[in-house]
Amino acid sequence: MFFGYNLIMEARIPLAERMRATTFGEFVGQEHIVGKNKLLYRAITTGTVGSCIFYGPPGTGKTTLAGIIAKMLDANIEKLNAVSSGVGDAKAVIDRARTEKQMFGRDTYLLLDECHRWNKAQSDCVLQAIEEGSIFFIGSTTENPYTSMTRAIVSRCSVFEFKKVSQADIEKVLRRAIVDKEKGLGQYVTVVDDEAIKYLAFACNGDVRNALNSLELAVLSTKLGKDKKIHIDKEIMAECLNKRPLSIDENMYYDYLSAFCKSLRGSDSDAALYYAHRLIKAGIDPLIIARRMIAHASEDIGMADSNALLMAVCAMYACEKIGPPECYLNLSHAIVYLCEAEKSNSVYKAMHMAMEDAENERGDNVPNHLKNHPSTNKDGHGKYKYPHDYGGYVKQQYLPDNLKDKIYYQPSENGREKNMQRKKFKFKG
Repeated sequence: MFFGYNLIMEARIPLAERMRATTFGEFVGQEHIVGKNKLLYRAITTGTVGSCIFYGPPGTGKTTLAGIIAKMLDANIEKLNAVSSGVGDAKAVIDRARTEKQMFGRDTYLLLDECHRWNKAQSDCVLQAIEEGSIFFIGSTTENPYTSMTRAIVSRCSVFEFKKVSQADIEKVLRRAIVDKEKGLGQYVTVVDDEAIKYLAFACNGDVRNALNSLELAVLSTKLGKDKKIHIDKEIMAECLNKRPLSIDENMYYDYLSAFCKSLRGSDSDAALYYAHRLIKAGIDPLIIARRMIAHASEDIGMADSNALLMAVCAMYACEKIGPPECYLNLSHAIVYLCEAEKSNSVYKAMHMAMEDAENERGDNVPNHLKNHPSTNKDGHGKYKYPHDYGGYVKQQYLPDNLKDKIYYQPSENGREKNMQRKKFKFKG
């Protein structure tokens, strides 16, 4: 009876966990950090991987890659979850790691899931061990570590950002899982429509774990057909994803999204409303539309009406916290506001001009009077003029000498910006 219970429990391990990659050959995605000759790839192949933090969306391989690294380096692996572990657990890991290092000369990697959940006391207890090399820390999180974790631990780690896995890579994983008899679903006689696989790879939004678990649910919950096979089509797959199947294909999706963005830029609120709700009716997450609106609020409206950015952010917040269908009203409100707002791309142009100079200019010495410790010379150069002593504005040089005549931000004659033209150039140093 006990043996049978073990078999049942083993069978209930989720497909995503069973199919978790254990080698680089099985790992998919993240070519920008583990592609050949990329930094992390070189570090792994030369055995020089130090403490790291992996952050990015769920289901993109953060924990999986951490395990592969530890395995390839033949290191001792300690796993903790920040939600359920405390200072005592971390100290116990450090003690074992020091013993392992002293007795066998073997490194220990502490793999910490949800590492942003550790408080300052928990983070501080591993700092010394990281510095002295007693342990190597690899944290994985969906949150930006620069804002969600203590600066002390982030400064001791290399930070790598994970991206959503591409549709093509997810398709590879799904097809592998369908035929894998050892870890996948190969023991079932399953026929999955090609359209269903493509839909799942597209609709899971770059989350491999979600895709695999949805596939498993589809197979296990579908009865055998008359031919003694399990048939999975697009409708069954959409049901398992808890989404309505998209009524548009991938090309139409990008066409509608492009039309929505161009309608916002073109101030056509009727067209923008139509395309937004056409996408929503097709099964698109309204958050996708809200995120595009935030980008356009700065790109196409900018300083002409800065309230547009606030409206777009509020629309995204409503989509996250209130959800459909109530949030559709807030989304529509913001769409109309963005369309009817005055337009200006001055911020967009200024950003790209400044980015280009920041990348290419090298003689950009900070003027003496702006330095942290200003120095003056006989002719008074280096005397900082405190703007508030001059009514809030004063004419002086702020840019480096080689860029002092450059103008990045040029206010337009639209909306709020038309009142900024005079002030901008009156006080330009």
